Amino acid sequence: MPVEPSSSQVRTGMLYAVAAYGLWGLVPLYFKSLECQPKEIVAHRVLWSALVLAFLLTVFQRWPDFAKAIRTRRTVLMLFTSAYLVAANWYIYIYATTSDQITQASLGYFILPLVNVVAGIFLFGERLRRAQAIALFIAAAGVLYLAISQGGLPWIGLSLAVSFAFYGIVRKVVPVDGVVGLSVETVLLAPTAIVLLLIWERDGGLSFAHGTRKQDLLIALSGVVTTTPLIFFAQAVRRVSLVTIGVVQYMSPTLQLILGVVWFGEKFVDYHQISFGLIWFGLAIYVVDGVRAAVRKHLDTPALEPVPEPLDGGVPITESQLLDIRTQDPHAREASP
Repeated sequence: MPVEPSSSQVRTGMLYAVAAYGLWGLVPLYFKSLECQPKEIVAHRVLWSALVLAFLLTVFQRWPDFAKAIRTRRTVLMLFTSAYLVAANWYIYIYATTSDQITQASLGYFILPLVNVVAGIFLFGERLRRAQAIALFIAAAGVLYLAISQGGLPWIGLSLAVSFAFYGIVRKVVPVDGVVGLSVETVLLAPTAIVLLLIWERDGGLSFAHGTRKQDLLIALSGVVTTTPLIFFAQAVRRVSLVTIGVVQYMSPTLQLILGVVWFGEKFVDYHQISFGLIWFGLAIYVVDGVRAAVRKHLDTPALEPVPEPLDGGVPITESQLLDIRTQDPHAREASP
């Protein structure tokens, strides 16, 4: 049986959770400060994240786990797929941030849990609970109303949700944890990132090393920006309940929405308010249903495979994924940073 965390551990876990999702919610401020194209930011993010992750693997002695992961051809192929899915997700998110569409990005993160439910139904034959069906219907009505009102589907939000949903599907069947998996993905992306940066440098389209030292430093910090919230998240899920994580995770898209509307002056007119209102109402039903389902589950049942950790905007994950994280092999959890 799992050991109940002490009150001090819970308080610490709450601080880690708020720090993780707070950083993900504020990350648009960082990407907005970079004066280079989204594609270059993604390429640099891959390389600088690789350095930070290599440091973490060394400090926490995870290189044997990394070596084990890359010895299996199937694991490498699956992580190759997930790597390019997450790269696409990164690009869409950064593009949304730098093109004054943070509101759409937050929309994608709000609807992601419901997209995960749909994926589970069609790909894994999961059964839809009544409350989930109601939540999906209401949220879908919100997206449809937004599409009709603005004359087209919110492609950025939908693309963010779908790309990460498929990323999660792939990562659920790969037998590696979050830090090791992200490390392998980053290594697999690195050759492409290096080649593209060299091409852009040759063509005179590279910003790095051609601007101010402040800009170069900010670009180099992309690795820290990527990995720091993940470390906080990994600490939080060991200490706080699934219910707590399930609620706190919506802090990040909420902060993004506030930043987009209040700080950066993106429009949030009547049809946005109605659309987001419907989506939030659907999410409220989903969260309440998820809380009820979580308290009924036996937390001492070990998960068969790990799941991906949230990225960028602190992408919300389903209660079943949270359950998997909390019930991973205890030895693997102890080794994780």
